Amino acid sequence: MWNVLLSFSGLVALIQLIFLPFFPESPPYLLLQKEDKAGCLKAMKQLWGEGNYQTELDDLMKEKAVTKGTKIMNVLEVLREGSVHPQLCTMLLLLLSLQLCGLKIFETANLQESIIPYVSLGVSISELISIIFCSSIIDRFGRRALLCGGYLLMALILVLLETSLLLSDQFLWLRYCSVILIFLFIIAYGLGP
Repeated sequence: MWNVLLSFSGLVALIQLIFLPFFPESPPYLLLQKEDKAGCLKAMKQLWGEGNYQTELDDLMKEKAVTKGTKIMNVLEVLREGSVHPQLCTMLLLLLSLQLCGLKIFETANLQESIIPYVSLGVSISELISIIFCSSIIDRFGRRALLCGGYLLMALILVLLETSLLLSDQFLWLRYCSVILIFLFIIAYGLGP
């Protein structure tokens, strides 16, 4: 029944699509992008209830003044912009390495086919744990500390992962450690990068 569990995310997406039209646009989007001050105030009242939102509106107006000269680019413009190519390449390599890393580990671990759905579920749970944990600590530590810590933790996990893969033929239990290290890598990735 793992295919039913996997299709559950499609059901959640469908529910979101049905209810999305009933939610207001983001107040910052309405003010900064659409320049609709009345719509922004209406969205604030719809989201947060009746009240005086002059302070929030003033903050958004300050942000608008700061970003006035900044051009908003679409995806194709970002891809054409040479100054962001190093960052795009880094992110692409990181995402590809995540995909290939997981496939190789599960292949190397020689897991029984009946266990693979549980491993996939474990990967999803690891992602969920990292999202919940990161959202609760990001304000306390800041993005820079989480990025640095996340990358350091990922590097350490990758060293341990490579070691466990090299020794997995001699010690069979290290194959399962490799899978656990993949879960930890996903959590570290979610905490930082």
